[in-house]
Amino acid sequence: MSGGTSPSRTMSKQITIGNLTLGGGAPIRVQSMTNTDTLDTQATVEQTLRLVEAGCELVRITAPDVKAAQNLYNIKNELARHNCYVPLVADIHFNPQAAETAASIVEKVRVNPGNYTDRNTGKIEFTDQEYRDELQRIGDKMGRLIDICKQHGTAMRIGTNHGSLSQRIMSRYGNSAEGMAQSAIEFAEVCQQQGFDKLVFSMKASNVKVMVESTRLFVQKMKALGMDYPIHLGVTEAGDAMQGRLKSAAGIGALLIDGIGDTIRVSLTEDPVAEIPVAYDILQAVGARITQPEYIACPSCGRTLYNIQEALQRIKAATAQFTGVKIGVMGCIVNGPGEMADADYGYVGSGPGKITLYRGKQIVKRNIDEQDAVQELVRLINETQSR
Repeated sequence: MSGGTSPSRTMSKQITIGNLTLGGGAPIRVQSMTNTDTLDTQATVEQTLRLVEAGCELVRITAPDVKAAQNLYNIKNELARHNCYVPLVADIHFNPQAAETAASIVEKVRVNPGNYTDRNTGKIEFTDQEYRDELQRIGDKMGRLIDICKQHGTAMRIGTNHGSLSQRIMSRYGNSAEGMAQSAIEFAEVCQQQGFDKLVFSMKASNVKVMVESTRLFVQKMKALGMDYPIHLGVTEAGDAMQGRLKSAAGIGALLIDGIGDTIRVSLTEDPVAEIPVAYDILQAVGARITQPEYIACPSCGRTLYNIQEALQRIKAATAQFTGVKIGVMGCIVNGPGEMADADYGYVGSGPGKITLYRGKQIVKRNIDEQDAVQELVRLINETQSR
């Protein structure tokens, strides 16, 4: 089946995160983050299991201090008792010791360049030498974490956030997309200088434009330096309900269409399990990862002589099992056949209560009674797929 045209994806370096491949042509991975107390092992395990059941492929867990980082060991063992081996990602801010502890336990650690090693001392001006000295200090501070990651095969995400750039970066670039991209590049170079390249990068912002611009800038800078690390996409603090979904779709979708992105997280102020279907819907909408049928349906007008809204719901219920199939549901023949030109099958109104079925652009059955048309459509798809 056609399934539509997929965006041309930028090929990145492939890394492994536990038993999962990321980048380098692997499927774009869907991830989320628990919102339980990390010290509550049972609650965190239960939520992780629900996330995995929903389709989550990496699960991030906060580790704000060493005690929480140590408890990742218990969480991981308890998940194994449930035959769950999803890669775990420790989320670290401000606490290098927690990161070093977590890196020996979980498959990936996430650090924020703006608050992991940089010092916000109130200093607002840096000479060139002072700037270089700070970068040297960052390299020294990162050394132990990098060594532990190397020893245990642990991946690292360098996650830049718009709201937490260091004073050093702010002094040169301001609170800008350029500053976000430069901060990540500097950490990439620090890791590269120490022979560590099991890296993923992200540019997160609650402002969709900043998130998109900073990610594009980072990818440009990275390519100019001969780097090709995988990219994590997400609009942070997107909110909930329709706003959260639309902001996430706008930011993540724009970059996926650019061919940028190897893993995504939809950040909703809801049960994290609710993020997973939204992520798959975004991937499906841009043709990046097909996990369900796709429906092309017109809004209808006065020319539509059957109940298209009811028909669409019946068709979706009856064809949900046909992953990757694209079905056009059109009100009439005026725009129908043309607008659904890349569909695998068409369900088009042809008169009062009458439906004509298409396979591709070819008419297969004309003027079927509306009450029989959905069943005939399913029969047509089954017949075609069994050939």
